[in-house]
Amino acid sequence: MLGLQLPTDPRWVNIVEKNIEEILTDHAYCEQKAASTAISLIVSFPEYSELIQEMVALVKEEISHFKMVHDKILERGWIMGRDRKDDYVIAITKFFPKGGSRTTQLVHRLLYAALIEARSCERFRLLSEQLEDKKLAEFYRNLMVSEANHYTMFLQFARKYGESRTEVDKKWQELLAFEAEVMKGLSKNETIHG
Repeated sequence: MLGLQLPTDPRWVNIVEKNIEEILTDHAYCEQKAASTAISLIVSFPEYSELIQEMVALVKEEISHFKMVHDKILERGWIMGRDRKDDYVIAITKFFPKGGSRTTQLVHRLLYAALIEARSCERFRLLSEQLEDKKLAEFYRNLMVSEANHYTMFLQFARKYGESRTEVDKKWQELLAFEAEVMKGLSKNETIHG
């Protein structure tokens, strides 16, 4: 369903199991960044009214997810650590050339967002199925559904606003192939995407 060409190495969950505090901190920042992305789309493309409405709702949802993750950190007696760079996002967002029309820029940003949500969804599914902590596994199962909805929403908007469905789908497939290559060097860290 997600279209990802290279699944996460299942051994990634073993890394997570040994570093729950780290994964929760990284996850909290991912939720913050997702809210920031939605805000950035609102600021950058105010003329797309339907997109704006959805992004406002998304900001609220992502911030609520941030609070949920932060609450998990506090429940365990921890404090949220510092943010660190996301090697996955840095790598994939170099795929499309900079510049182009506003519409092209929008489509590229929507495709990046769709891909990040798709990979998050896939990772959350793994966590929901394999974490020994059943309460945390259930937490990730619930979030997985939201990520799937976000992925499809971003992809639908890219297809709606792009020059043609064929062109957008071609870009999407090329981005998926590139992401598969990026993933070959990841799944080694206690981060949501890395």
